[in-house]
Amino acid sequence: MIHPTAIVHPGAELGADVEIGPYCLVGENVRIGARTKLYAHIVANGKTVIGEDVQIYPFCSIGAPSQDRKVEAGEESITTIGDRTILREYVSVHRGTADAGGVTSIGTDCLLLAYTHIAHNCRLGNFVTMSNLAQLAGHVIVDDYALIGAMAGVHQFVRIGAHAFVGGYTKLVRDLPPYFLCEGNPAEMHGLNAVGLRRAGFSREVLVELKEAYKTLYRSDLNVSQAVAALRESAQSEQARALIAFIETPSERGILK
Repeated sequence: MIHPTAIVHPGAELGADVEIGPYCLVGENVRIGARTKLYAHIVANGKTVIGEDVQIYPFCSIGAPSQDRKVEAGEESITTIGDRTILREYVSVHRGTADAGGVTSIGTDCLLLAYTHIAHNCRLGNFVTMSNLAQLAGHVIVDDYALIGAMAGVHQFVRIGAHAFVGGYTKLVRDLPPYFLCEGNPAEMHGLNAVGLRRAGFSREVLVELKEAYKTLYRSDLNVSQAVAALRESAQSEQARALIAFIETPSERGILK
């Protein structure tokens, strides 16, 4: 179903039962999966792959050129959006720059609320939620089930771990380890994302272990290296080992202290 006012390039690939609403513009190199809906006034261009059962609300911009000063005209770059993801009004997703891999990707089952921005070369996992006006600078990595509050701003190259929570209005300039909660300007750590973890079905034993890990990292006299060494000796759960791996992964920004 393509509305008469929509402009769809003959080279675009549309899956079965795709709906293209009024005044949408779909470029030559766009592929859209089955049953996806572009409601109205949406621009999708560049080399963009949109999955199945995706919902994109009015005035979104998908696959526009990067705002990076290093971007070159005609360079190879890609934008991908996973199945069942929802983009609400005025979301903007910019394609990557070639010198950094050329890909901006959003996983499956994500929910990006109105006016959120995903800059070039960002990588979002699955089930990520971003509240209204949350903004990601370039090269940000957001792992599965993370939640970013309204009007939060995330510095380029920052990593946000799985099941982490960034509070509203937060200015985040360092990596946020998985399972933890931060908020403020500048951001400060505020313990375990206990509510989110309970909702996700984590056992009491895992919650207790992660709470102790938080105390070791943020409420002891140990430096990061010493804290990680202590955690390695005591780690019992998969989640504790994932926390250690996140902290030990090389980072442009370093973890939030």
